[in-house]
Amino acid sequence: MRRLLAAGVVLLARILAGGAVRRIGFHPDERQRIYFANHTSHLDFVIIWAALPPRLRTLTRPVAARDYWSKGVRAYLATRVFNAVLVDRDRATPMTNPIETLLDGLGDRYSLILFPEGTRGDGTTLNAFKSGLYRLALARPDVELVPVYIDNLARVLPKGEFVPVPMLASVSFGEPMHVDTGEEKPAFLDRARNAILEMRQW
Repeated sequence: MRRLLAAGVVLLARILAGGAVRRIGFHPDERQRIYFANHTSHLDFVIIWAALPPRLRTLTRPVAARDYWSKGVRAYLATRVFNAVLVDRDRATPMTNPIETLLDGLGDRYSLILFPEGTRGDGTTLNAFKSGLYRLALARPDVELVPVYIDNLARVLPKGEFVPVPMLASVSFGEPMHVDTGEEKPAFLDRARNAILEMRQW
C-alpha cells in the first residue's frame, strides 16, 4: 500500500510541476545528506522527494511543520508515505530542542530535506537562513549538504491557496558542501544561501 501511495504521489508531483530535474555537480547515491532548499510552497518537499531516484526516497525524510502535517490525510502521508520528521513551529509551547529532533531523524541511515529560511517566501527572493543548518552541519560533519533550487513552484501552489495549478517547475541539485574548518556561522550561511542563488542562473 505504501509503495502504491508513493508512486501515486510521485506521478501527481510530476503532473503538477513538470518534474524537470537538473544535477549540477551532484550525483545521487545512498550516502547521508541534508538537502536544503528555497521554500515557497507546501509542495516543496514533495517535489524534491519525488525528484530523487526511487531507492533514495525510502532513505530521505522531509522535515515538515507538525501543525500542518499532523492533521487528517496529511498526517497519514507524512508518517506512512514520506516518513517525515515533524517539528514544532510554536515557540511559545514547551518542545524538544528542534536540532535534537533533526539529529534523531538523521540517525545513522537517513537523509533530510529542510528549508533554512524557516518560512515560505514569495518565490522571487531568498530570505536569510536560520542557524539550524549550520548547527546540524557542525553536529554531523560526516553528512553532505546539498543545495537545491526549486523554480516556479510558488505559481503551482501560491501561498494562501489550497488547490495546485499545473505548471512547469524544475528542481536543481547543486554540488555538495560542508562547513569549512574555522568557518563562522554568518559566513557559512551566506555561502549556503549563495549556492542556491547561483543555480537560478542555470
